[in-house]
Amino acid sequence: MMNEIAPYEARTPIRRKVLAIRGIDYSICEWGDEDAPLLIYLHGWADTGSTFQFVIDELKEDWHVIAPDWRGFGRTTHAAEGYWFPDYIADLHELLEHFSPDAAVPIIGHSMGGNIASLYAGAMPERINAFVNIEGFGLSDSSPSDAPARYRQWLESGRKRPVFTHYSSYTSLAVRVAKRSPSISPAMAEFVAREWGSERDDGSVHLRADAAHKLPNPVLYRLAEAEACWRAISAPVLLVHGELSPFAEQAGGIAELEFPNSSSIEIAASGHMLHFEAPQQLAAAIEAFLRKTL
Repeated sequence: MMNEIAPYEARTPIRRKVLAIRGIDYSICEWGDEDAPLLIYLHGWADTGSTFQFVIDELKEDWHVIAPDWRGFGRTTHAAEGYWFPDYIADLHELLEHFSPDAAVPIIGHSMGGNIASLYAGAMPERINAFVNIEGFGLSDSSPSDAPARYRQWLESGRKRPVFTHYSSYTSLAVRVAKRSPSISPAMAEFVAREWGSERDDGSVHLRADAAHKLPNPVLYRLAEAEACWRAISAPVLLVHGELSPFAEQAGGIAELEFPNSSSIEIAASGHMLHFEAPQQLAAAIEAFLRKTL
């Protein structure tokens, strides 16, 4: 049974701090010596910075890794009427101003974190010197004709606040994690569950996430604008996708993505959550890329 297994033992200890960013108390995960080269990790939707632990434990070189919990996720508690990409981008800018005000930094972004980093790296190319984009290949394009229905959907959805599923225990949440990422070990799934969830007085486990993230965004996603940002990136880019993930195919294929100075790698037998399913291979790919570019 999953509740009988030994807990995951991190080889590199995590440190946590709180940093005030644009009026929000941001929870920051940190690993490694502060004198080591800096590396920024940006998690995806409904994830946390702390679950990069599995990749951290597989890194062979010394790094000072910083991983925030985005606003309204994880331990960055924040309640909002909506969440917009410009806010994430501005939060990232302030984070970099704090940790590396005078030097460009390498960034790793997964999924939503990769999309945010892609926009930022195009808007502020001098601040990024290497970019590992893990399955952050843009969203489905929209048409201006979609605007009336989208605004209506947004207005009507605000009448009934969405909720995230609650779980009877950390173990039941770990089962869900393992179902989504079948190759993850039971100990790792339990670790993720305890990072994603918070236990209430009645024993139920609730996700550490503001359910307002589930509201539709009234602003249409315009792929052409995202691609303009991608084309403005000056740093070397590594595009990473999982063999079993649909995201690259949904984006039209890796070869069609408009990232200049980019290379790509496919990690076998892995889906979207590469940092859960193939942390050793992902760590090796990241360090091989950074070794060539920094």
